[in-house]
Amino acid sequence: MITRRLLEAPDARGWIFLALLGVAIILVPLLNLVVPTTSLLHLPTSLVPLWGKYLCYALLALSLDLVWGYCGILSLGHGAFFALGGYAMGMYLMRQIGTRGVYADPILPDFMVFLNWKELPFFWWGFNWFPYAVLMVLLVPGVTAFVFGWFAFRSRVTGVYLSIITQALTYALMLGFFRNNFGFGGNNGLTDFKDILGFNVQSVETRAALFALSGIALGIGYLIARAVVCSKAGKVLIAIRDAESRTRSCLRCPRAWRRLPARSMCHKWGSSTRASLRPPTRSNTSSGWQSVAAVPWSAPRSGRCSSITPRRPLPPGCWRPTGCLRSAACSCS
Repeated sequence: MITRRLLEAPDARGWIFLALLGVAIILVPLLNLVVPTTSLLHLPTSLVPLWGKYLCYALLALSLDLVWGYCGILSLGHGAFFALGGYAMGMYLMRQIGTRGVYADPILPDFMVFLNWKELPFFWWGFNWFPYAVLMVLLVPGVTAFVFGWFAFRSRVTGVYLSIITQALTYALMLGFFRNNFGFGGNNGLTDFKDILGFNVQSVETRAALFALSGIALGIGYLIARAVVCSKAGKVLIAIRDAESRTRSCLRCPRAWRRLPARSMCHKWGSSTRASLRPPTRSNTSSGWQSVAAVPWSAPRSGRCSSITPRRPLPPGCWRPTGCLRSAACSCS
């Protein structure tokens, strides 16, 4: 059922994008590995990781399109959640170096030995296992976004004020991560990676495989985002974007809906940039209220205006077919 819903979400433009992405996933590794270097069709090895970075940042742009374009939240701190996922995977790669580092310490990374760390910090425990690292890639940014969104949206912080707070959050994390005693490499960051799952990260085959995996991750992220915006929950997000104060009178807790896109995608695989969700068309109040009526409430699709229970009483005229809720409450008939 989930697979069917994901495949039904893309429109014609979406399928074109997915087709082009699939062609790139197949052709780029082939042109780099199979085609001889003397051929004009050979793809230089330096371009494979570069284009792979483009695919990774595309997932970040995809998440920003979801949270800004569809929910109306201008987040200037999405880079913070992106960095948290990247650091989680980087910590796994650092633990894989072992005795092959400059200081040949089997447990501590080189920068910790250089800074005279005596033991591995507790937040580095478990990152020598790949499944644990993948779990942290998803959990750490997701929990951070949930906690931040809980306090921000519960206080009804919106607009430019929320943008400033998200930017301040990113700047605060940057200052913390740049400190050497924070345990994340300071200004130099995490470097000198050797291998991932036993494969050398510097080999052309591994880079081609990572490019293909980045493209697959981008395609899956696009399908998930498209399914969200085409679902009933996505219509509620657009309604909140267009008229949050009016939507609040019908929804029990609209801030819970706003936390959904804020933490849904940016952390994926510590990477994300270029996909284009089809931006929402111009929506007026009527389309916003129609999206409110699409929420999966327990009321049956009977066509009765009283099937939606508002949070607080509304004027009697709003329940008549000529009232302001006709397009929302009566559109289920």
